[in-house]
Amino acid sequence: MWSVFTLNRPLVWTGIAAMASMSLLPTLMLRMAALVVVLVGGWDAWRQIRLEATRRRLTETALTLSPDGVLISNAQNRIQAVNPAFTQITGYSVDEIRGLDPSVLSSGRHDKAFYERYWQTLNATGQWEGEVWNQRKHGDEFPEWLRVHAVTDAKGRVTHYVGLFTDISRHKAREQDLQRIGFEDPLTGLPNRRRLHDLLASRLQRLRAGEELDIALIDIDGFKAVNDAMGVDKGDRLLSRFGQRLAAFVAGGVVGRLGGDEFMAIRTTTFDDHEQWVEELRGHLSEPFEIGETPLRLGLTIGSCRSPDDGRDAGVLFQRLESALYAAKRHGRNHSRRFRPSLEVEGDPQLELLNELRQALAHGTQLELFYQTQHYLDDGRLAGMEALLRWYHPTQGMISPASFIPLAERHGLMSALGDWVIERACAQVAAWRQQGVSFVPVWINISAVQLIQGDLEAKLSASLAKYHVPAAMLGLELTESVLLDERAGDISARLVALRDKGHPIAIDDFGTGYSSMAYLKQLPVDKLKLDRAFVRALPEDSADAAITSAVLAMARGLELDVVAEGVETEEQRDFLLAQGCAMVQGFLYARPERVADVEARLRRDAEVSLP
Repeated sequence: MWSVFTLNRPLVWTGIAAMASMSLLPTLMLRMAALVVVLVGGWDAWRQIRLEATRRRLTETALTLSPDGVLISNAQNRIQAVNPAFTQITGYSVDEIRGLDPSVLSSGRHDKAFYERYWQTLNATGQWEGEVWNQRKHGDEFPEWLRVHAVTDAKGRVTHYVGLFTDISRHKAREQDLQRIGFEDPLTGLPNRRRLHDLLASRLQRLRAGEELDIALIDIDGFKAVNDAMGVDKGDRLLSRFGQRLAAFVAGGVVGRLGGDEFMAIRTTTFDDHEQWVEELRGHLSEPFEIGETPLRLGLTIGSCRSPDDGRDAGVLFQRLESALYAAKRHGRNHSRRFRPSLEVEGDPQLELLNELRQALAHGTQLELFYQTQHYLDDGRLAGMEALLRWYHPTQGMISPASFIPLAERHGLMSALGDWVIERACAQVAAWRQQGVSFVPVWINISAVQLIQGDLEAKLSASLAKYHVPAAMLGLELTESVLLDERAGDISARLVALRDKGHPIAIDDFGTGYSSMAYLKQLPVDKLKLDRAFVRALPEDSADAAITSAVLAMARGLELDVVAEGVETEEQRDFLLAQGCAMVQGFLYARPERVADVEARLRRDAEVSLP
């Protein structure tokens, strides 16, 4: 130890030299001076010993308090020391583990090649870092993040290995929870829509000669009424029981919940009994459910298809299932319908348009978002923008949304169209924020299908995160018909969650529904959009004037903003201003425009407003 402290310590060396020369000095004065030097050197050595002891105590304390495990082994890779965290994590005490090879902790998950690469890296670079699965004393495996450093002497020879590791079991568990949330329906534990798509694709790839897939999309008839009558808790219990019974019937197959009250079943079969299977499925699920005191029978609407007869692609099959389900719904409740192109579109002049819409959606080049600005009535300032989907056909030109939106809804394309709108709107908001062109919310329309299928929240979160757009910059407009669609289940809780994330919520086409006043006070709504049908004849039509005044008075009482749509004349504007309407949208201010035209107009308006 003395040699360690004398290295690079001039006072210590000087004191040693003075001690050695004291007997040789001729005079007492010189010997006294040498003694002083010896004392100073001794004091310096003593001070360094105390400092080193303090450093060691601090190091030992730090290792004792560290939540990370520490392992020190010699050049032969035999364990010499460990810290308390090592014992806490692995279960081995220092006496049990001392002298053993660290491989005693190996879980067996890693092969010989893994450890060969480990030693090659450690010997070549002097360090290694990565994830390792090890085993505790009592046998349970755990993942750890391990960092190993080789300690060398002055000649470069390895004397020790120091390993520092962190137990990442909880981190791994969180990763698994997030993955499960992304692919599992939280209520029933069944695969969600995204996972079902992957499972269907996997089954399609693994089909062998003579095998086919039967696929059914099942919708519970009138579930909203059942849910309202029984309460949300019992409604959730019913959905869970329904999923369990469906899974028992399709044992060995795939069962999942797409969202709301829609479930899917997939079976691999060699029998040509598709229709019989669907009817047996209906019979099994129509047996009474014991929820509460009264047995409950459910009506079911089923759309089905068979692969490869009806398609070999998972995305195409999903669309055709939805098309078959909507076709069954057009015949009333408690019906089944198998997808058959010849029956579905026979004599339908829109078949070609439907196929072209699918192509347009796949490539995205023909689809475009136009934007119509909203303005404050008092001074004309910009209040917001509504994103409006447009389809520019290469030969037919601009196709009206009134033509292709219902087509998309009937044939299962609405969800994909809605996702495309969310993606493009978020990208455009991000671009405008970067350019400093506009900082007002952009409003997008949400369809019933997006709510029913349950992927809306995930798509919104992913797109906002991708483009770094605050949720407050993307408003959601839902029509009264969407809010009242029983297939979406209890929508209030979902809207509360969306608004809690920052999204403003608006009811579009307000006044055209049939129970507005009853549900308005219960929903988390920020804004009403007064339908253009009530604005068109203002101010001459006394009935429309009375309705408009009543809506505005009610909105003030509920502290809601109102945007009047379809404002085209100065007389309409003046009437709305006099009645206390805050915002308007219509041709008097701006038509729906392409992005470049919107940007040019906003820049002109900004230049005019400059002093």
